[in-house]
Amino acid sequence: MIHSAEGILLIASVIFMVSIIITKAGYKFGLPALLLFLGVGMLFGSDGLGIQFNNPSATQFIGMLALTVILFSGGMDTKLKDIKPIAPQGIVLATIGVLLTAFITGTFIYQICQLMDKYVTLSYPESLLLASIMSSTDSASVFSLLGSRGIILKQRLRPTLELESGSNDPMAYMLTLILISYIQAGGMDILGSAISLVIQLVLGALGGYLLGKASVWLINKIDLDNESLYPILIMAISLLTFSVVTLCKGNGYLAVYIAGLILGNSKVVHKKRIVTFFDGFVWLWQIVMFITLGLLVNPHELLPVAGISILIGVFMIIFARPISVFLSLIPFRNFTFKGRLYISWVGLRGAVPIIFATYPLMAGLEHAHLFFNIVFFITILSLLIQGTTVTLAAKWLDQVDTPKQEEVFNIDLPEDIKSAMSELVLTPEILKHGNRLMDLKLPDHTLAAMVKRNGNFFIPRGQTILKENDILLIISDNDEALVQAYHALDVKNYTLKKN
Repeated sequence: MIHSAEGILLIASVIFMVSIIITKAGYKFGLPALLLFLGVGMLFGSDGLGIQFNNPSATQFIGMLALTVILFSGGMDTKLKDIKPIAPQGIVLATIGVLLTAFITGTFIYQICQLMDKYVTLSYPESLLLASIMSSTDSASVFSLLGSRGIILKQRLRPTLELESGSNDPMAYMLTLILISYIQAGGMDILGSAISLVIQLVLGALGGYLLGKASVWLINKIDLDNESLYPILIMAISLLTFSVVTLCKGNGYLAVYIAGLILGNSKVVHKKRIVTFFDGFVWLWQIVMFITLGLLVNPHELLPVAGISILIGVFMIIFARPISVFLSLIPFRNFTFKGRLYISWVGLRGAVPIIFATYPLMAGLEHAHLFFNIVFFITILSLLIQGTTVTLAAKWLDQVDTPKQEEVFNIDLPEDIKSAMSELVLTPEILKHGNRLMDLKLPDHTLAAMVKRNGNFFIPRGQTILKENDILLIISDNDEALVQAYHALDVKNYTLKKN
């Protein structure tokens, strides 16, 4: 039955349903959803319910597609105004930080392999390769965990972590490929490799920027009759960006992140529909990617490498990551000691290292299966230790900021309508000149559009009696009119929501 189309659809639908349902229990106990997806894949795999899947090439392809979509969506969700103040720090962490992590961890792996030769004795280049595979923080894990926890972090820590995780995969990817080539050839041209590294980064950044700008122009000019086609067009653009830049010898992962960043911070038609579509689409690809990785691994092969994996994983969490972060951030002064500790702690490993671990398998390196199993074990360890304590660590380190007041009405107007909105909680001071709407001194071009009272919403009229703690939605065609209104009402604290 499993080889028929119906059987495959049945198994796939059951796996998806179990994955989605189990996230509810995982959230209750503080387990990352991505870890649960890995677990579901392992449950249905060869050591579980018996699905046989041993195709690193297909896994690598699925991972490439998933990372393209995830990085593009991550770029769209990143606000330039948030990352501009911390862009240098994020870029340094994504480049120098990755190099330091790879070097420090690789040296440690080489030393313990000399002491624990019952596993295997790795050469120094092989040790560096294993470390490089795990040297980047995982964008899918960071985006998912920081987004799902809903915590507000101080010191612009969230955009720093998201910028780092969204842009550090290219460095780990290129280090992995360079070291694989070195091991296969028995040597390497260091200068040539450095030049290749720079070219890939430059072409990736330039290609992402140009294709991002081109996509904005295309979306606004094409004028499709069916709005539902715009998200599909964006998806095609993300895949096109990755493939074109990669074929031009640039780094496709960096390109799609920058293209998403350009598109997300530009004025495009139907942006809300596009963003809503991509939210669900990203979750789909995360589920597919992590389940596929879970199916690929054989859990019984993880036990023999548990000892060395725990040593390497704990060393990365406690020493390698913090050392690389603190050294990378020496030139900067805008993070406190506790802030740097938190950046060090959220060095999550996830799908990306496992996907990169398939490259030695595809290259046929001698210890490729050992690399894959160690990386998989360390990913689980990272998600269990760091992924479950993202919020707790922020509280311990006093990095949780006071959240802004949640929007009651949550109304978005089309971007081409220039307006300003604000929500006003009525106090006795505001109502002291009269409790009817007409008694409020609102200037021209300003409208009290809606009132929320005791959970109910209604549209007010001039004679409407207002009460204390009513929440009033005020809308105007410009910020100046709203500011005048608040001055007239003697309101000191307010926030304008611009369209």
